[in-house]
Parts: sequence; C-alpha cells; structure tokens
Amino acid sequence: MRGKDLLTLGELTPSDLDSILTAAQRLKEGRRARAGSGALSGKSVAMIFEKPSTRTRVSFQVAATELGASPVSLSSSELQLGRGETVEDTGRVLSRYVHCIAARVNSHADLVRLSGSSTVPVVNALSDLYHPVQILADLLTLKEHKGRLKGLRVGWVGDGDNVCNSWAIGAALTGIDFVAATPQGFEPSAEAFKEAQELSKTTGTKVEATTDPREAVQGADCVITDTFVSMGLEAERERRAKAFMPAYQVDASLMSAAKGDAVFMHCLPAHRGEEVTADVIDGARSLVFDEAENRLHTTKALLCFLMLGPKELSGLRL
Repeated sequence: MRGKDLLTLGELTPSDLDSILTAAQRLKEGRRARAGSGALSGKSVAMIFEKPSTRTRVSFQVAATELGASPVSLSSSELQLGRGETVEDTGRVLSRYVHCIAARVNSHADLVRLSGSSTVPVVNALSDLYHPVQILADLLTLKEHKGRLKGLRVGWVGDGDNVCNSWAIGAALTGIDFVAATPQGFEPSAEAFKEAQELSKTTGTKVEATTDPREAVQGADCVITDTFVSMGLEAERERRAKAFMPAYQVDASLMSAAKGDAVFMHCLPAHRGEEVTADVIDGARSLVFDEAENRLHTTKALLCFLMLGPKELSGLRL
C-alpha cells in the first residue's frame, strides 16, 4: 500500500487489492470455524458516523469483534466535534487511543484533514466523493459469481456519485472495463475518472463515461446502479427525478442489452420503482444481498491489511 489510509481506493496497488479480496474469501469460507479470531486481539477501532448507516456500521462492528478488536462507535454529536473541536485535534486525540479510525462523513475534505492529523490508519466509510469499502464487497461478489475480474465489462447507470467514483478506480485496478452512463450535470468526479484512467493504463483496461444507458450496458457482464437521491440531497428529489426518470431506470428492457448471463448489483438501500424495477432487483440475476453480506468479509480483510500489514495478512492463519 502506498499510504496508511484508504480514502478513495486508489491508495491500493493491484496486488494489494488482490490480497484483500483473497483474504476476504478465506475469512468468509472459514467464518463458522472462527477464521481470523484473535487476529486483532488487543486492538481497537473508532467508528465515527456523521450519516445514518446500516451495512457499514454493522459490518465494521461485527468485523472488529470477530477479529478480536474492540469497536468504539461514535456519532459526531457525541464527540467534541459537535462543540467546535477541530477535525485535526480529534484525529490527534483518537490516534492516542485506538489503532484505526473509520469515518462516515458529509465532506471528503474533512476526511482528508482527519487523515492528515492521524497517526493510525483512517478508512473512508463513505464520504460525498468516494465509498471504497463498498467497492471491495462488490468486487468480491463479482469475482465469486464470474470466477474472475480481469476482462469483465461493468456498466454503471444513474448518478455519478461516490460509489461510481470508487468503482471506476476499483475497475482500473482489477482490469475491468467500466462504462458509466449519467445524465448531463450528474457526471462522475473528473478527478476520480482521471485517476482511474491513469491506473487503467497499467492494467490494460478502459474507464469511460457516456450519457447513453444502453451504450454503457451493451455486452456488460454486470449492470450496477445506485439511488438517484443520495443522503443529504433530499431537497433535490424533484429535480433529480426529472433528470433520471425514466431513461436511467434499470428495468428488464435495459438489462436485455447486457449479456444473457449478466448480473445486477446495487449497494443498497434501494428504491424500487425509481433507479431499479422490482423485477430486476428481486430477480434471479440480482446479487444485492450477496454484496451486503460481503461487506463483512471484505471489512475484516481490510482491517487486517491496515493494522497488521500486507505480509501479515497473506500469512494469516485462517
């Protein structure tokens, strides 16, 4: 890893990412036998939540506990952040107590500030620009069902949001061709795509953007979407509905443009009848609950990677 943190996914090398996914699979297969139990014994993980969470909160808390670490879950209102303490001071103080900090924040800039002041690994548990821990689970899920990642084609349809941004980077790192279809004005981050396209040169893949949903999913092995109205954007619901509906809704007709064995993915929570129809998300090709489960296993592997190191992760007895 090129740094101590995971803020975008771009901090990882292809080898790092492969090691994390491999360890996650082993941890998943050995969970009943308590694989990894005690690997992080004596360590602790602070989890800061400025936004609501189901999968992230539970997966981090259970992951830390099953690995033998102590999770400390905190809302921003419970910290002195709520009374005006600087992000930097919070990072310095928490670093004296815990071995890792996971933060789900409103502003990615605050996460960068936290990272800059912390002396322990900082994990982006979701920000307005990136959601790297979700993509770890998505990649594991796709690999489980397709047997590989390199050479696959993934079509993103919908908002160019934080999940889309990190997916572009994850695709570039793993050799997946990634095409994102978004309406004008809702494009992915130019910075994220620039980073992904630079990375793609080393893995021989393509990362592209378009406004045409059918172009994005044509011949795709996997079709992915996310809610059109992310947390904190509720006031834009009407404007977004007009921009996205009905062209960017993933329905049976759009899925038919993908490969016959294409799968569907969504990070959840989902709004049936908006970004995806019920027959698609609840159909046989949907992997959404496998994705949700894999948040636990990839989080375990990530915590071990960050707190123990890549060599220790690969040599971990699972």
